[in-house]
Amino acid sequence: MAAVLYHVDHQTLYAHADRATTSQHVACLKPRTLERQRIRWHELIVEPAPDAVEERIDYFGNRTHYFEILSQYRELRVVSRSLVEVRPRAVPLDPEASLPWDQLHERERFRLGAPGDPELQFAYPSPFVAIGAEVLAYARPSFPAGRTVIGGAIDLMHRIHSEFRFDPEATTVATPIAKVLANRHGVCQDFAHLMIGCVRALGIPARYVSGYLLTDPPAGQPRLVGADASHAWVSIRDPRFGWVDLDPTNDVLPDIRHVTTAWGRDYDDVSPLRGVVLGGQQQTLKVAVSVLPVSEDNERADVSAGSAPA
Repeated sequence: MAAVLYHVDHQTLYAHADRATTSQHVACLKPRTLERQRIRWHELIVEPAPDAVEERIDYFGNRTHYFEILSQYRELRVVSRSLVEVRPRAVPLDPEASLPWDQLHERERFRLGAPGDPELQFAYPSPFVAIGAEVLAYARPSFPAGRTVIGGAIDLMHRIHSEFRFDPEATTVATPIAKVLANRHGVCQDFAHLMIGCVRALGIPARYVSGYLLTDPPAGQPRLVGADASHAWVSIRDPRFGWVDLDPTNDVLPDIRHVTTAWGRDYDDVSPLRGVVLGGQQQTLKVAVSVLPVSEDNERADVSAGSAPA
């Protein structure tokens, strides 16, 4: 399959009950440049116009934008637009070629203890991923002795997808994974946090990935879940394959229908937009996301007409 181009549009609107007097924000909205993903262009629009804007690279290598607004406002509108090229995997993933997870566990237990190891953080609890006995108990059936890391992770992904119900009203960002596990429903970030907790409980490094998803499938394929907001999935580190992505919400290995924005230990590291606001009182939030495939011909026409930013 050839590479696919996507227009990604992520709009956020904060409406305040009173005037905000000043605010500072960090946006984690610009997709990453990866081996199979290239950013043709990106723009960030902020209204009202900020008094300062600075693009930064955070601790995890994600591209973020810091901006500051010193004028009064009642509404804050932030729009991130990107043209992203995504290429398919060159070679299909063979789960049986992965390392047996119990061998990895023993090896990682010593390797991850080395001072300064940058992957140490992905093997232990983090603010939104507490690892309790119930999480470990849920993980164990997917990882019998001798099963490979990727084989076990795929089985765990299948189980979460089949045993949990997608329910956007069931949880909030702060819902503990123990409650998600007990109630068996939630949204993509809950399923990602649960899966991360399960594999970390076994000593396997895992990170939280945020991004976007093309939900309208080709003919004959099922529609995916995750429209109208940022999507979230999981990346598991295997010594033979490196980092391997898995989407427990949709029970798929992400390929050309997923666009990666950022990764970290959990949602707290990659929140799309966060900030501090003085004044404003109560606020309402609206988020809208669209991911649309485009052709090279349409994109060349847009650029020649001057619609694409530099």
